[in-house]
Parts: sequence; structure tokens; C-alpha cells
Amino acid sequence: MRAPAGGAGVSCAGVPRWSHSAPAHHAVYDHTPPHAHPVFLHDDHINSRFAIWQGDISSLEVDVITNTTDETLTECNAVNERILQAAGPELKEEIITRGYECRTGEVVLTPGFGLRCRHIIHTVSPKYVAKYHTAADTSLHNCYRNVLCKASEIGARSLALCVISAPHKQFPPDLAAHVALRTIRRHLEQQRLPALVVLSSSCGPDVALLSALAPLYFPRSAREADAARWRLPADLPGLAPSDRRIRIIHNPHSHNSDTAEDDTSTYDEEAAVEAAAAFARACAPDTQRLLAPASARVPYERRPRIDNTDQYERLLRRARTEDLSEISGIGCLYQSGVDRLGRPVVVFIGKWFPIGEIDLDKALLYLIKLLDPIVRGDYVIAYFHTLASSANHPPFWWLKEVYTVLPYKFKKNLKAFYIVHPTFWTKMMTWWFTTFMAPAIKAKVHNLPGVEYLYSVMARDQLDVPAFVTEYDMTINGLHYFQPDTSNT
Repeated sequence: MRAPAGGAGVSCAGVPRWSHSAPAHHAVYDHTPPHAHPVFLHDDHINSRFAIWQGDISSLEVDVITNTTDETLTECNAVNERILQAAGPELKEEIITRGYECRTGEVVLTPGFGLRCRHIIHTVSPKYVAKYHTAADTSLHNCYRNVLCKASEIGARSLALCVISAPHKQFPPDLAAHVALRTIRRHLEQQRLPALVVLSSSCGPDVALLSALAPLYFPRSAREADAARWRLPADLPGLAPSDRRIRIIHNPHSHNSDTAEDDTSTYDEEAAVEAAAAFARACAPDTQRLLAPASARVPYERRPRIDNTDQYERLLRRARTEDLSEISGIGCLYQSGVDRLGRPVVVFIGKWFPIGEIDLDKALLYLIKLLDPIVRGDYVIAYFHTLASSANHPPFWWLKEVYTVLPYKFKKNLKAFYIVHPTFWTKMMTWWFTTFMAPAIKAKVHNLPGVEYLYSVMARDQLDVPAFVTEYDMTINGLHYFQPDTSNT
């Protein structure tokens, strides 16, 4: 259905249900279908709880609407901007005042304020990278699933779902549509609420694509359910939940089926999908080597020091000969002047370090290439965690490997490591890492709530940082909030 013109709200009672639409024409296929039996059965009750609607989601009169945004809930996209505008300044004030943050695949709940809904559920879509398509699919599934679960949790009877995969995240529209429809269908099969889910988009092609694929997951007749066997993906998740039976035993180290009584639990497909996400991340080429089983890794404490030296020299030779423009072009790591004692200042911008899109081996090579001539003498590092998200957090095993590979001069000559705009997560992880993995530098780490605290150890003209860092700093701290004392430096 297309939304009526004008500024009036649209009642969800006026949105035609999928069960009221006519079944599609069935093509005749001359090959064997990938599925022996219909996967999603015809169910009029489920179809009556689902609708596809074209129009402005902020005009729908429902209990909850969905917003696709970024980690700070302030992304500039068509859906987010329209919702912020229709909700009024109170929503933006709520987001800024409470400092909301939302990681990819997770959700944040806010009031609807000036909208025609009681609540808004914000979520963050993953960026699609073909190399890691399984993890991207799973993360998008988590977005839809968590929105639906949150709506059920707060007792919402009607939910308007936007197309969560924003265009600039480069998610193929057909893959995104399959994920959305499959997740909605599975939720409606298992949960009583929401009583109505309206999948909404203001984009005609999006609505046409969803309408074309919806019969695969919401068949309107037994014949349509049977015809879907030829068109549904062969590797459809969740087809055999019985195969995902996980045996939970009382003593995992001595499993004896004759003497111990097992508790067998069948995890539903949602748990299996969560496991698939973790497995997909572990199978990524850049993390598989770092997350290898203990039996396949040489324990760090048993590695001879000479091996580390030889390994570093080999990496240094590679760093000087290989093309590292892919990493250097990101601009997340560079030297920026010197401090008041004449020591070089190395700047690292956390927000510009896209873990899922770069080769971590090349990142290590570029780090070595840049720092090797600098660390021959004393130096300091300034790490800016400003607006960084979970997509910018390097895995711990990679950090430990980097710390182990780098020779002693890197640790000895590092005189200070400043973390600007740290979050609670940053402080906790830094404490954990420096306590158990890198105790040699623990006393050198300093958390700074603002940029101006750095000016007590370095002149303003010696610090070159991106504009978004200083703008964010002024937003949270104001102007000239700290007067540095340089008499003792």
C-alpha cells in the first residue's frame, strides 16, 4: 500500500494485511528444487499479522517504529533525519543528554516524543563486505531480531519496521530483503507480540522487491508454499534445528553416557545464528591465524626471544618493500610534532581504524614501518578514542601478538601513552590488557577526558588532529575548560 498524500497520520488499521493480497503467478520449473518439502507453510493467521507498506514511517500510528542509524544515533540518512525532524528537538536532546551509544546489531529504546508512536527502537546496520558476507548477514539478522524482541518485551502490539540496511552500508538489496523477511517470519511463528508488523519503506524499488520475495516466507496458499521450494536459498539458516542439539553434561571432562545422565537442550535457531556470527568472525582470514586453537599456536611464554627478534627483522624487511598504501591512506596513524621535551608524538585515531575492512597483517607492517625510526629514542603516543565504536576495536589476540612481536625498544622508549575521550569499556579493557598482557607499560598509560589536557605536555601547534575530535571535545567539555601548567614540563 502507498501512503496517502498530506501530513495526516496513517492508522495501522488502514494498512492492508498481507493475507488480503492475491497469490502470485506460479512459474513452472524443470529442475529439482533445493528443498524437498515446503519450508514456510501457508498460515493465514501469520499473514494477517504482517504487512508491506510504502510511505513515511514517521507518519504511521503504531506503538513502536524503528530507526536505522549509527553508533551515536545521529547518522545522516533519510530515515533517521525524518524521524529526528518529526519527533522534535526533544529526541535529539534525549540522545545527547543521556549519551546513548548503540553497537552494530544491538538496539536502543527511546520515547517517541512528537511522533505518532510511544517508542522508537534504534538499531545500527552492519556494513556489507563480500569477504565477510556471513558475518554481515548474521549481524543484519540480529538487528531485525533484537528490534522484534524489544518490541515484544515492552508489550507493543504494532511495530513499524524500516528497511534497516541503509544504502551507504552497501548491503545487496536482495540479500537484505531475504534476511528481513526470514527473521520476521520466524519471530511471528514463535511470539505472540507484536500482533502486527509493518515492513515500511518510502522507496518504491524496495517495496517492489519485498513484495516479490514475501511469498517465499509468507505464502498465501499451499500452492505458493510449494512453489517457494525452487526460489528459496539452498543454504537457508534454521532449516534443521534438531541438528543443532547441544549436549550439556555435568562434567565436560569425563563424559560417560552409561553413568552420567545428560541434560540435552535444543538451542533455537537464534542461538545458532549467534554462534554462526562468532564462527564467521573467527574464520575471517585476518583473525583466524590469531584465534587459532592453543594446540596450533606456539605459547608466547615458551617462544625463544631470538625467534621474536628474527621475526621482527623479517617483518621490517617486508614493511620496507611491500605496498602499504591501503593502510597509510586511512590516515589513522601518523606522527604529529613533538612534546615539550622534544619527544616525537605518534597519533592514533581510533574511529579511522576499520577492523573489518583491512588486512591486519598489513596494519602491523605499517605500524613497524612508521615507528621503527621513531622508537630509537624516547617517544609518546596519543590515542583518540573519540566516537570510536565496536567496529574499531582490535581483537585482543592481535594486540597481544603485536606486543610480543615488537622488540624491547618499543616498550622501553615509550614514555607515555595518552588515551583521550576514553569510555568505560576503554578503561576496563586497557586495565585488563596492561595488567595481564603488558604490565611493562601499565604505569605509562594516562586517561584524559579532553584534548586540552594534552597541552600540558605538548604545545597546541604540535598537535594535529581531525576536526571531528575538537568539535566533539567542545561539545562535551566546552571552550578552554583546562588551563595547562607547563612550568614543570
